[in-house]
Amino acid sequence: MDAEARVLDAVDEAETVRLLAGLVRVPSVTGTDAESDLQDRCARMLTEWGLDVDMWKLDLDDLRSRDGFPGMEAERAEGYGVVGVTEGEGTPALILQGHADVVPIGDPGKWEGQDPFGARLTATTLHGRGACDMKAGLAANLAVVRALRVAGVRLARPLAIHCVVSEEDGGLGAFATLARGHTGEAAVITEPTSGKLITANAGALTFRLEVAGRAAHGATRYEGVSAVAAFMPVLGAVRRLERERNADPDSLFAGNPLPYPIEIGTVRAGDWASTVPDLLVAEGRLGVRLGEDPADARAALETALAELDDPWLRDNPVRVTWPGGQFASGRLPEGHPLAEEAARAVADVTGTRPGRTAAPYGSDLRLYAGAGVPTLHYGPGDVRFAHAPREQVDLREVRDVTRALALLVLRRCGVR
Repeated sequence: MDAEARVLDAVDEAETVRLLAGLVRVPSVTGTDAESDLQDRCARMLTEWGLDVDMWKLDLDDLRSRDGFPGMEAERAEGYGVVGVTEGEGTPALILQGHADVVPIGDPGKWEGQDPFGARLTATTLHGRGACDMKAGLAANLAVVRALRVAGVRLARPLAIHCVVSEEDGGLGAFATLARGHTGEAAVITEPTSGKLITANAGALTFRLEVAGRAAHGATRYEGVSAVAAFMPVLGAVRRLERERNADPDSLFAGNPLPYPIEIGTVRAGDWASTVPDLLVAEGRLGVRLGEDPADARAALETALAELDDPWLRDNPVRVTWPGGQFASGRLPEGHPLAEEAARAVADVTGTRPGRTAAPYGSDLRLYAGAGVPTLHYGPGDVRFAHAPREQVDLREVRDVTRALALLVLRRCGVR
């Protein structure tokens, strides 16, 4: 109890906000040089705080050749892994994991004149790309290590901090970290969870559809077949399949109206205003149900489109391919003590036991779970702010999460 009090007293809220703001100000979009810069910054902080740090350059060709490679969407010339481990005997009793990469800012005009990477403070909120997803969680992980150092508390068993890249486009960084042999008895990924424990999440598979048309001059469009028009029944089939796949979701998704969305994110057609377009290319994401083999999810979409009752599409079937990120689903094993340990730590900080739920999006959870590391999500932020021009995080959540994680670390790793 004395160690807990000392570490909680050492959690410096103002310093944690400064740490978070510094992370947000690095424009670490997936695949960019700034992503590597932020990994270097994290490695230097962990080294300064006394951890044994492994920072290595990812062998991209080797990783692509491995079974289970999770795919990539962003172009990248390099990537780095960063793992810091405290003193202690044996396998790390706990991993705290966070990703350093963020998605692009989108239309700059939607940020209302604000610098997306400016880490703007308003009252109890910090605004900026990555503030929610998930630099607040990354800052909380680092702040726990700093508090242990300031309090002079030494753990009986190791704590590992995993800072990874490329989560946003498939999970290359986590895949590489696990392939390097960094493991632990359990893990908490500090993605935004709005105060809840996320013990399972759906998967998400990136797909590409190519719909054929027949070109003709726009003045004689009746001689052609528009790929745009041919896409309409395809979209209808996608929506029907989405309804079927969401008919009976797992009870962990209670209250979620659409646990397994199928969304078309981009559509491109035609190359001339007065030509009937002869090709439409659409890309999107297919939700993977809990426990579902991703191969079965792929087959469901391919079958739905192959069976379309449309004369043109029967003779010109939609071509379906699967580029980019391929997130399977994942979950914490039923009854694993990590969930109760985390719930007690949260309750001791906030006075309220957190609910347990599942997330409708893919994450690194499934990679850790697949490697035999029981894993859950608990972190600051509301995922509805993620990837949006209004991205923000409540700093009170950052404080509470940092303190709860500190208790979880002390209780799981023990004190010398």
